[in-house]
Amino acid sequence: MSEPAPRVDDRLVVLADQCVQCGLCLPACPTYLLERIEAESARGRIALARAWALDLVPPTPAGDTHLDQCLGCRRCEAVCPAGVRFGPLLVETRARQRQRRGVGWRQHALEWLATRPRRMARLLALYRLAFPVLPAVLRLLPRPPAAVSGSPAITSPRVAIFVGCVAGPYEAGLRAALVRLCAASGIVVAAPPGQACCGTLHAHAGDTGAAARLAAHNRQAFAGCEQVLTLASGCHEAIAGALHDQAQVDDAAAFLAARAGRLRFRETRERVALHLPCTQRSVVRSEGALRALLARVPGLEVVELDADPGAPGLGCCGAAGTAMLADPARAAAFRAPLLAQLQASGATRLLSANIGCRLHLAGGTPLPVQHPLEFLGQCLDFDATGPALH
Repeated sequence: MSEPAPRVDDRLVVLADQCVQCGLCLPACPTYLLERIEAESARGRIALARAWALDLVPPTPAGDTHLDQCLGCRRCEAVCPAGVRFGPLLVETRARQRQRRGVGWRQHALEWLATRPRRMARLLALYRLAFPVLPAVLRLLPRPPAAVSGSPAITSPRVAIFVGCVAGPYEAGLRAALVRLCAASGIVVAAPPGQACCGTLHAHAGDTGAAARLAAHNRQAFAGCEQVLTLASGCHEAIAGALHDQAQVDDAAAFLAARAGRLRFRETRERVALHLPCTQRSVVRSEGALRALLARVPGLEVVELDADPGAPGLGCCGAAGTAMLADPARAAAFRAPLLAQLQASGATRLLSANIGCRLHLAGGTPLPVQHPLEFLGQCLDFDATGPALH
């Protein structure tokens, strides 16, 4: 029996049919490198998604597992000669999977918390207090830092900062550093109140409805803002999509790199390790701007993890949104090569531009783990740049 003709009105089939099955994505796919089986590759998942959409094969628990284990790193997109849009394909496939089988309580709880940032902040404040007495098995995330003053709350600043959900409590110091860096560049920035989660966590789990509602919420929160800066590479695409016709959305590192001529940094003789998140390299593509900023610090030595062919890793830290909480053992397997490289590098701290990656990596090393812009904020030479924003 011949294969049924694709339904041209089926968005998933149209996306899947862009794949020419060349296999060039295999060496770039972290899950394929870990498992070495076709079903754990981008090519294998595309074929599976297409077969499900056309009712060629019935869904099975094994197939669901292969789809669940995709990290959504989109490294396949960066090397695909046919321009396959794997990100939208993954979201669409998981949306249909979610309609068919529902979602587990753990994922549901995380999504619920992400849409309620105040409750999440209170829960993380309690977690910080209890952290010293918690057994290791309950220390799912690093201890949140003590609260620090961040940027001023201006309702509609011209240049605004996107905060996010879990980043609220964890990145107050980073936001304060961004305020200082922008002030040294002659720019006033602030974080408008009333923001929501970017929705990436929900979209990657197939809840496209919640992602759309969060996008609408953020459009309202950023009304009147001309430019919005993102600090987490994993949030950038969702915010850029939500505000595409309303404000210019820039990665904060790229924004500062374009104004780097006004920044002066004090001599800092230190070796730091740089982790470039998958979303930064495959989606945002701001790694060049970040390297340029770090290169402006006199005396700083930067070692990039996973860049040495003699010490190859799997290409991804394994955080993948909620994956580090849903399957910590598997997530640790992806993280292990990076931690080994970190230990061998002799670096005194680790820098990474995505909140999920930092939380996951910090759980495996005693070294300080920071956003690169927080580190650069500490390196500012105020005698040369002038005082920070008052």
